[in-house]
Amino acid sequence: MCGINLALSYPEAISERIISNMMDATKHRGPDSSAWLRVDDGVYVGGNRLKVLDLSDNANQPLVTADGNGILVWNGAVYNFQDLRNELLSSGIQFSSGSDSEVLLYWLYLFGFKGLDRISGMFSLVFIDKRTKTILVARDSLGQKPLYYHQDCDKWLFSSEVRSLLASAVIPKTWDSRQYLPYFFLRHSYPKETFVAGVHQLKPGEVLSLKFDGTLIERTSIPVVAAPIQLPDVSCFEDMLVDSVLKHFHADVPVGVILSGGADSTLLYQTWFRETGVPLHSYTAVFEQKYQKSYQDYRFARSIAKKFHGNHHEVVITPADFLRLWPHYVNSIDHPVGDSAGFLTWMIGREASTDVRVLIAGVGADELFSGYNRHKAFLQFLRHPRFASNLKRFFPWLRLFPRMVEKVVSGIRLTPSETYMNFASLQPIPSELYEQLGHLFEPKNEPYKAALNWDRDVYLVNDVLSVFDNATMAHGIEGRAPYLDTPLVSLSRSLTAEQHYAIAPKKWIKTLLQSQGLAEIAKRKKMGFGLPLREWFRDNKEFRNEVFSLVKQFEMDYGQDFPVEMRKLAQKPESGVTHSFLELWNIYLLASWRYSQNL
Repeated sequence: MCGINLALSYPEAISERIISNMMDATKHRGPDSSAWLRVDDGVYVGGNRLKVLDLSDNANQPLVTADGNGILVWNGAVYNFQDLRNELLSSGIQFSSGSDSEVLLYWLYLFGFKGLDRISGMFSLVFIDKRTKTILVARDSLGQKPLYYHQDCDKWLFSSEVRSLLASAVIPKTWDSRQYLPYFFLRHSYPKETFVAGVHQLKPGEVLSLKFDGTLIERTSIPVVAAPIQLPDVSCFEDMLVDSVLKHFHADVPVGVILSGGADSTLLYQTWFRETGVPLHSYTAVFEQKYQKSYQDYRFARSIAKKFHGNHHEVVITPADFLRLWPHYVNSIDHPVGDSAGFLTWMIGREASTDVRVLIAGVGADELFSGYNRHKAFLQFLRHPRFASNLKRFFPWLRLFPRMVEKVVSGIRLTPSETYMNFASLQPIPSELYEQLGHLFEPKNEPYKAALNWDRDVYLVNDVLSVFDNATMAHGIEGRAPYLDTPLVSLSRSLTAEQHYAIAPKKWIKTLLQSQGLAEIAKRKKMGFGLPLREWFRDNKEFRNEVFSLVKQFEMDYGQDFPVEMRKLAQKPESGVTHSFLELWNIYLLASWRYSQNL
């Protein structure tokens, strides 16, 4: 896990200052080593390294081939690096380290773009080939690792973080107000975009080929194959999971687990302990005693950690803790995502950083194998569309029902695509946003499959993985997600909608838990991973006043650019405590971040 930076085709007089500034801004991502290299006129590349495999300096970045012609900086982990290493050894390659970094360097040196689809792992990378004077820039197909860029004609900047690009001092700090619309409803900016005008994100799986002079040769994608398959049985899934767990938990530094007490993280820890017998550090968030009846993750996690004889840490989070640490958290945010799971994970990472350098999480299981409540609701909509549409007649009375019921029924539309996008949003989205993003709901002829694709390609990438990477890297920790191992993702992609019906919700995961004597965990009601915001708004005056005052100030300063729904709530935040507390948090986080960045 590292921070990577590339400055391309800027004048020599300022290139050294640019790359130095960028490297300083991403130092927290790789606190163990930091170096940059002038490759050619106007070609400057650098990498900050967090040592996870092979703790020697032989794997420090930038990595260079023995002949000096291949250069790599990258961020991530290659989980099949031993297989690739064996192939390279048979081709006569000699290694000076035991790292996946050196394997990736020589793999790209031999195969270039054509070798990317063989890499199983998470990555963003810059590979420079001095033989052809070309540069390969790529992001993994799931978008597990971030990669941002700025282009000014033939001049390019690439980095793991937005802050690094701003630190270059050659990009105008211009706010992009167009991002308010997707942010208010989806909790993040448009895919491929950011709140900084001119700063973009490489799409998951996107690959750029560039010349040393900044000419774009090609913009393409890593091939993804999803061929129809027969529905596997649970033992096949278990074999794949065991393989993934052993690869993802492998490191030369201490490894820990974010243990929510739910099915996904419990099965990962259970699988690891059954295979190795090695207890690990585990971490769970705990809230004030008066909320513990509603938020019982700590109780289940405590029981699991005791069963596995691990060193368990309960991270207590109160409104007072929040108010005290909020400025530190905001300063650690690279780009805003309005998900309170970000603060929760940041708090866990803060505690874990004294014990471990790798944190495992159950991220991705819900998106791949139909784990969210909205999947159940959408399935019922698809099976009974007429009945679902008739429910809308009762909308005026919906505020008598739980928030989830109101949200689902208010989101029903004539088309499956718009209906599911509403289910996956904080509020039903306006037509303008649907017109911008509706094309991402594919394939149209398999709406349930398209819903899972939406969650994996939009929600997972721009929300869940973004906050996971940011919150862990803020403390110099590598976050890993075993459910997003390439074979498991390929399995999910290859299943038809009907096959997904047969295993929903997460049937295989729950079956394995039950077979291991963990039926209590398997039968737990699905709980979200986030702060008790509704309760804090209701019960804590200091928290409430802090949020309300900043949201109102934000509206007075910038409200003319807000979507209508966002401005109405920001003007009277007290009106949203019961039903719009998530949206209030959304606005508060964005306001905090914008003011902290002076944008």
